Amino acid sequence: MMNSQNEVVAAFKLVLLGDGGTGKTTFVKRHLTGEYQKRYLATMGVEVHPLLFSTSRGMFRFDVWDTAGQEKLGGLRDGYYVQGQCAIIMFDLASKITYKNVGNWYRDLLRVCGNIPIVLCGNKADIRYRKIKAKQVTFHRKNNLHYIEMSAKSNYNYERPFVYLLRQLVGDPQLELTVSPALKPPEVSFTEEMRLEAERNLLEASACPLPPNDDDNF
Repeated sequence: MMNSQNEVVAAFKLVLLGDGGTGKTTFVKRHLTGEYQKRYLATMGVEVHPLLFSTSRGMFRFDVWDTAGQEKLGGLRDGYYVQGQCAIIMFDLASKITYKNVGNWYRDLLRVCGNIPIVLCGNKADIRYRKIKAKQVTFHRKNNLHYIEMSAKSNYNYERPFVYLLRQLVGDPQLELTVSPALKPPEVSFTEEMRLEAERNLLEASACPLPPNDDDNF
């Protein structure tokens, strides 16, 4: 029997990882329900944003843990990761060091959480002069992760990490959103031309051979 659209079928703890300045807080605050209902866990120094998604399998909630800047103090305590059921690792397409540090976040996550669904997100795809080209992003191919380029400020691909994670968690590759999430209006423009170029670059990058070392072509 199908649940009513307002009844949450399941909730998942999602840990949001990445260097400071990559746009994690901007990303999570785009979703209006999460911003209205967020709570601050003083003992952990984190904000938890409950984000609701209406899908073909009912309503699901991600309790997204945002670091509130704690990562700037040199890593995160294990309590941040404990009982994490899925994760988004974010880097900034305009900052090479944030991409180079993805491996550190990934290792910490695996150490505490083991094999959970993970999405690697390259944020700020709206910028004109990106420092990291699509073909230089190879970490996801080497580690069998799903990769999405997005722009939090323009809402471009905002929902895609969540849809992918839900498909993995629920075990339904056909799961789709039935209602678009309630997001803040875009702050920057992401045109159809930009979207087509981004998708073409990703397609070309996926066909490139992997580099022989870990330098990722920088």
